[in-house]
Amino acid sequence: MPDYIFESSWEVCNKVGGIYTVLSTRAKTLQDTIKDRIIFIGPDFWKEEESLYFKEDNTLFADWQWQAKEDGLDIRVGRWTVPGEPIAILVDFNPFFAKKNEIYGWLWEHYQVDSLHAYGDYDEASMFSYAAAKVVESFYHHYLNQNQKVIYHANEWMCGLGALYLNHYLPAIGTVFTTHATSIGRSIAGNQKPLYDYLFAYHGDQMAGELNMQSKHSIEKQTALHVDCFTTVSDITAKECVELLDKPVDVVLPNGFDDSFVPKSSTFTKKRKEARKRLLEVANALLGEQLDDNTLIVSTSGRYEFRNKGIDVFIEAMNRLSHDSDLKKKVVAFIEVPGWVGEPRADLADRLSKGGHYDTPLERPQITHWLHNMDHDNVLGMMNYLQMHNAKDSNVKVIFIPCYLDGKDGILNMSYYDIVLGNDLCVYPSYYEPWGYTPLEAVAFKVPCITTDLAGFGLWANTVFGKNGEIEDGVKVIHRTDYNYSEVADAIKSTVLAYSSFTKQQVDASRKHASDLSKKALWSEFIKYYYEAYDIALRRAEERMQTK
Repeated sequence: MPDYIFESSWEVCNKVGGIYTVLSTRAKTLQDTIKDRIIFIGPDFWKEEESLYFKEDNTLFADWQWQAKEDGLDIRVGRWTVPGEPIAILVDFNPFFAKKNEIYGWLWEHYQVDSLHAYGDYDEASMFSYAAAKVVESFYHHYLNQNQKVIYHANEWMCGLGALYLNHYLPAIGTVFTTHATSIGRSIAGNQKPLYDYLFAYHGDQMAGELNMQSKHSIEKQTALHVDCFTTVSDITAKECVELLDKPVDVVLPNGFDDSFVPKSSTFTKKRKEARKRLLEVANALLGEQLDDNTLIVSTSGRYEFRNKGIDVFIEAMNRLSHDSDLKKKVVAFIEVPGWVGEPRADLADRLSKGGHYDTPLERPQITHWLHNMDHDNVLGMMNYLQMHNAKDSNVKVIFIPCYLDGKDGILNMSYYDIVLGNDLCVYPSYYEPWGYTPLEAVAFKVPCITTDLAGFGLWANTVFGKNGEIEDGVKVIHRTDYNYSEVADAIKSTVLAYSSFTKQQVDASRKHASDLSKKALWSEFIKYYYEAYDIALRRAEERMQTK
């Protein structure tokens, strides 16, 4: 076991995606093991407003904080306000832009990383990664030495530069690199190219050139090749790594979950009622209808990757369900995906504040917030194409909530975790999903879900079940390929239709099985894989020092 772990990510104290959930939920498990010797490093771009998830503490490593400033580092030290409250160091990376060309030159000279084709977020991520490594270097020289076993864990290509820097300048540190999704795999999938049938035939470097991803691919590949322990989050992404990065992973680190914030017993029941009440209030005000608690509430959520996350096939499935005469229940389906959101709808907010019943729909009753790109939005575009206008006589209504559910969106005003438990069913039919936190979160809140075997979580669930999961098991795992979009839409439609006619006993059994499955994905079950990765990295670092 390491004495110290430094872990860097763009998402430390910065809630923008799934990696935030990976790190923030795992923190408590590591804190319980090596309290305050797990130190997270994130970017400090909180100048205009403070991060909601960071609490500064000038007394932590007070003597080193002075030294860090002497070393030219603009840092703040404090606590990440998540379970376990681990130490977090935020670093301002902007001063390093002045040395950018020099840093990239060093990177090419020592590791042949091609930064010539950099654009977009590559420069920003690289300067942060470099700054994070300089933070560890300064801390190490101030407090530590070769007698301590130290790990540096870099997440995603965005933190690769720092891992390579420490490999070179502090070889006693064991380096771990986790790719949560290969940059090329995500890009191939997002560009409508078939990923899986042709995976064996794709050449990562060639595809990087074709998709204008040379620099991101280069830093990712060279980091994978040179760190002490290369890891990813699922078996499905491990295959990508072999084919696209030319490097098998050393360990697969499945993403666990901390269920300490899932409400218990009577509190859970109360919160579920509140969530359902709010979702139906919003639907009724928007649609001018009276959908009661017998309505089946379905949702999908995640990042706005229209094809990769299966948002397109979800809409298609709901459209097909709306034309199925066997559906005897009202269904309201929410798409909770942050888009280019403008402001909350004033007309909807007004109806909600006044309460009461309305029998006429608002204009465009498919959306809760106005968008900056109403005419070019993929969700609205597909719904309009399919003529899904939430007509009164349709049993299926689809509502787009295009904002982060942070509790202050102006319409729902409840956080995602307070809303998700109000669903009857969640649907995540991903085409590209290295792991899949959204289905894991759903089942942790006792909500059965539908996912696919192109998601790491779906594959894992099938392994636990010893068969393809069915909705009675708590998770329906649909077989998905490059080409079976229509079959997937039909499978979702059929599953929702079947679930809508379940008896209370069947629903209760499905919800219990969902909850039981989530307990097998707690960090207490999965942390052992991290210990294995740390062990590999520390042994390789030790071998390196012995040969020096």
